[in-house]
Amino acid sequence: MATQRSIILASSSPRRQYLMKEAGFTFTIEKPDVEEDFPATLPAEQVARYLAAKKAEYFRLKMHDEIIVTADTVVILNNTIMNKPQDRAEAIKMLSDLSGQTHKVMTGVCILSKEREETFDDTTEVTFVKLTPAEIEFYVDTYKPYDKAGAYGAQDWIGMVAIDKITGSYFNVMGLPIHKVYQHLKNW
Repeated sequence: MATQRSIILASSSPRRQYLMKEAGFTFTIEKPDVEEDFPATLPAEQVARYLAAKKAEYFRLKMHDEIIVTADTVVILNNTIMNKPQDRAEAIKMLSDLSGQTHKVMTGVCILSKEREETFDDTTEVTFVKLTPAEIEFYVDTYKPYDKAGAYGAQDWIGMVAIDKITGSYFNVMGLPIHKVYQHLKNW
């Protein structure tokens, strides 16, 4: 989809880049240099939007006529945020906690121009089957999911064999509710 203004996708995520491209957008990539931290008192359901807006804020003073699109995805289990795992042990722990459970995946998106800002999110519920320790270790050692919230990618092996049910957008679980992004950008 062609827009009259250039779009900057502020993300190094190959999955977000793929989804934007497949939805027909032409864009450039520029990663914001911000810490992905948030106040400890912030409710879990507000974290994804907060981080997306924080990433967009990085561009505010250096913008010209472009449209900035930022996003952040969090995995929430029992009202606790599961960030990107720091190492193998943390990835195994996260997947062990998710095994046999239903959790939420929330992606916050911020679209910013000099004149306008829109922030929104999408929530998907994901149910995992019970995984064996050997399956979890195989996934972590083979796919090294250290760049993924909750230590998994729905498009990877684990998504094929462990996701029993998804209620909501699959693409949101991949990291971008592209259906909502498309509708919002259509109005810009």
